[in-house]
Amino acid sequence: MSQIGSFALLLALALSAYSFLAGSLALFQKSSATDRLGETARRAGIATFAAVLLAAVVLVVAAFTNDFSIAYIYHHSNRDLPGPYKFAALWSGQEGSLLFWSLLLASYGLVLRLRHKTDTRLFAYASAIIAGVQVFFLLLLNFAAPPFGVMQGSLPADGTGLNPLLQYPEMVIHPPMLYLGYVGFTVPFAFALGALIMKYPGEKWIHITRRWTMVTWGFLTCGIFLGAHWAYSVLGWGGYWAWDPVENASLLPWLTGTAFLHSVMMQEKRGMLKVWNVWLIFTTFLLSILGTFLTRSGVVNSVHAFAQSSIGNWFLWFMAIVFAACLYFYWKNRSHLASEHKLESLVSRESSFLFNNLLFLVACFAVLWGTLFPILSEWVEGHKITVGPPFFNRVMIPIALLLILLTALGPLLAWRKTSLESIRRNFLWPSVGALAVAVLLMLMPSRWGTPFGMKPWQEISSLYALMAIALSALVAFTVISEFVRGGRVIRRHTGRNLFSSMVQLGHRNTRRYGGYIVHFGVIVIVIGLSGTAFNQNKEKEMGFGDRMNIGPYSLVCRSYTQDDNPNYASEWAIIDVSKNGKPLTTMYPERRFYKASEQTSTIVANHSTLQEDLYLVYEGQNQDTGRPVIKVHLNPLVMWIWIGVWIIIVGTILALVPNAPAPVRVASPAPAREPEPEPIGAGN
Repeated sequence: MSQIGSFALLLALALSAYSFLAGSLALFQKSSATDRLGETARRAGIATFAAVLLAAVVLVVAAFTNDFSIAYIYHHSNRDLPGPYKFAALWSGQEGSLLFWSLLLASYGLVLRLRHKTDTRLFAYASAIIAGVQVFFLLLLNFAAPPFGVMQGSLPADGTGLNPLLQYPEMVIHPPMLYLGYVGFTVPFAFALGALIMKYPGEKWIHITRRWTMVTWGFLTCGIFLGAHWAYSVLGWGGYWAWDPVENASLLPWLTGTAFLHSVMMQEKRGMLKVWNVWLIFTTFLLSILGTFLTRSGVVNSVHAFAQSSIGNWFLWFMAIVFAACLYFYWKNRSHLASEHKLESLVSRESSFLFNNLLFLVACFAVLWGTLFPILSEWVEGHKITVGPPFFNRVMIPIALLLILLTALGPLLAWRKTSLESIRRNFLWPSVGALAVAVLLMLMPSRWGTPFGMKPWQEISSLYALMAIALSALVAFTVISEFVRGGRVIRRHTGRNLFSSMVQLGHRNTRRYGGYIVHFGVIVIVIGLSGTAFNQNKEKEMGFGDRMNIGPYSLVCRSYTQDDNPNYASEWAIIDVSKNGKPLTTMYPERRFYKASEQTSTIVANHSTLQEDLYLVYEGQNQDTGRPVIKVHLNPLVMWIWIGVWIIIVGTILALVPNAPAPVRVASPAPAREPEPEPIGAGN
């Protein structure tokens, strides 16, 4: 079986190399003969997908058939591993994850090549560039990190098993989502570089790639938050984001990709920021590769990273070649990217996009600097100096607050120039609402021990939480006011009720109002994040009948027990929970020992509501007393984060839906139509 997989990867490498070389030759030597050559290059790219798919299928079949003659299967599976995790073995190790990356890239390339008639020449450029990227990953798979290496010596009876941290249902979907985001940014990169090389006229390449970029951005967003939820549910430290280097690696392309989705509208509407947008998408692709480098090179320490290996140099050379190619074609064709208009006023839609992008870039640089600082310090000082969460929080929270403020202001600004009277009229009620929310929070004592009000400046985290929620309310009121204003216009012309008019409004401009919903989801997440300022935790040994109190909750240990199955042995506590003296639920925090890998993993117990999460961790047993050690976290507002992600998904899907035709107006005379608002929405 390993021979079939190895042959499939060699064949895929040959096909992708032919697709790249023949496709490039056909593009640079235009003739009827090269047209036929270009078509063979396109078909070779399609065949690459079939070859890579065959290799991936062979690896999965090997996992399910317990073929431990393949070293990768021996190290990442075992006989008693449940079926879903055998399938997830495809991306659980370094070699398999590179194969999965190559498979996703081949899949994106397949869709692109099947749609080549949209714009034959531009798609041919993009196809050749994707083939070039594919060649790099297939070179890795064939020579640097082959997934079908065989075991030496006698055939082992069983494998060492999957990493216990990965034996959780979300790990079956989190890596694919994250990789769909990482790999997907290759497509807009290929279109942008192809359009630059051929001096593509107009902005059509942006219209073609808009949906590609939004889908990719949506996948990456889902992947990031699935990873956060996995960390919250499995790692047992009571949090969801620790500014881990690999977590940061996924955030970097998300930041620049979000900036691109905003600024690209200036190029569509006003023909501005062409150079900026090209380099934004180039940077986003390079940051995706950088994230892959950080995960696989071993240069950073992370619970998410793979084992240290020598393939890091391959990625460094690849990034250098890509950057050099981008710089060369930019310098050669930079005159093609001249802006058609200039910024006319600081109080305008254009300026809001510009400031928005600058903040995203500052945030990206801060995260990149903090992530790479240990590496840079080791090169300079000879030892690593770690940059922890305090640095990131100190820098990123003010930037995030400014971004939220811009999110509220953007929809109120017009293109070119906005009158102060217009801002005052549109901004009055949202700002009054946000101020009322802030005053209410300051007057209302917090149930979590630290008051919002009285003197929040005495606790900087409480002050930041107050500002975040107040600014989030400002965004929410702005979004609602935009829906209401537009709905009133439609109601005036159609006679429908206000709610159905707002629904119709969303259908008529899905991109704009889908962006509004995305923004609404973002501020719901921000509200959830602000609860971190009021987290509490306690730890205690709890024998039979022992009690522990935290906030309004009282916990009593009813029992603790053990169990055993072929894959792992486990021990857990049975904790009765009451709230304000009334019985609430029973929780079962657990700790597992996986037999094949001889490693432990925590399965937390979590009772979640809109107000707070009661989060229990079984830390193990005290060897002297034999009693379990229970750690309890009370984490306010965490559920708002996961609700916000679902709202973002809904908004992104709406923004991808084609606009519905405008409804036929009634025959009766109607007042002059008010202009519809044009928000800055992420999907706008």
